Amino acid sequence: MRKPIKGAVMHSYPGMVALVTAHSNGNNNIMAAGWHTYISIEPPIYGVAIGKERYTHSLVKESNSFAINFLPYEKAEIIVRVGSISGREQNKFEALGLPFEEGITISAPILKDAYIAYECKVIDQNTYGDHDWIVGEITECYRDDAKFLANGLPNFNEVCIPLYLGRSSFIKTDK
Repeated sequence: MRKPIKGAVMHSYPGMVALVTAHSNGNNNIMAAGWHTYISIEPPIYGVAIGKERYTHSLVKESNSFAINFLPYEKAEIIVRVGSISGREQNKFEALGLPFEEGITISAPILKDAYIAYECKVIDQNTYGDHDWIVGEITECYRDDAKFLANGLPNFNEVCIPLYLGRSSFIKTDK
């Protein structure tokens, strides 16, 4: 039976985890973010919550840009491992063997294994509790067309999407 409890309950899962990448002054970093969403279609705007203590936060602040990357279920272990290494202490891309290309409109890394990715230029940032909500206009999009149907929905014969359950656990959406 449902009852009132003391304290907050964090229940927004299952949900997709975005890998946020950023670049500034020759440094790249990547982090996993569970709190992110589209905000507008026209113009295309995306938002992500990033803790101020995160290395990615400082790179986004310095460069005024970030990228959002989505990996398939087969790469779920990478999503988990991204959060277990500090980008201040070592290069996560080298440590995890993550192939990437530099963005077209921004310098942030775009993961080669991403089935969808967005380049974003920061247009707003506000602090809410222990995170900053960083909003970016999408300036470039990438999509692996083989992973999608003509109507734009995922082709689950070609891609399994990882849904994060919490506690480093995922389920997959597939056919």
